[in-house]
Amino acid sequence: MFILGDMKEPLSLENTMWQNTILASNQPTIGIVVYTGKDTRFVMNIRQASTKCCLLDEEVNYLSKILFCFLLGLSFLITALNGFHGHWQMFFFRIMLLMSSIIPISVRINLDLAKLYYCHGINNDADIPGVIARNSNIPEELGRIQFLISDKTGTLTQNDMITRKIYTEYS
Repeated sequence: MFILGDMKEPLSLENTMWQNTILASNQPTIGIVVYTGKDTRFVMNIRQASTKCCLLDEEVNYLSKILFCFLLGLSFLITALNGFHGHWQMFFFRIMLLMSSIIPISVRINLDLAKLYYCHGINNDADIPGVIARNSNIPEELGRIQFLISDKTGTLTQNDMITRKIYTEYS
């Protein structure tokens, strides 16, 4: 309850101004600033920015991390079997350099080139004119679609949907 002189006004959503509110009228305004810390609408809407990465990229990154850990373990094992004498750190890095072909960088390059080729094919397809692939992840995401269900309610026009083809894949 907000009390100013003889005037009593309950606090509700109708007399609440949110952050960055601009008043259109030139009338004088009396207000109270209420801060509730982490419970404010502004703070609750803040999220960590997420990067968009397709599923195949995540799988390749995960496998690359596993192969890198395998490379480190194998290099350490070979260094341990050779003995930790002299400049064993240099020997460890030599082994890592020799075994670095375990992580295939060409897989990443081939994957990116294939995405660019498929996007080029989508852009130049005569069956779908005017389509522009603005993201190289589109071909992969289109290949992973399992179900495409669309609904047009037709409340005003009373359109009827006709099922033309249903495709099921048996595993």
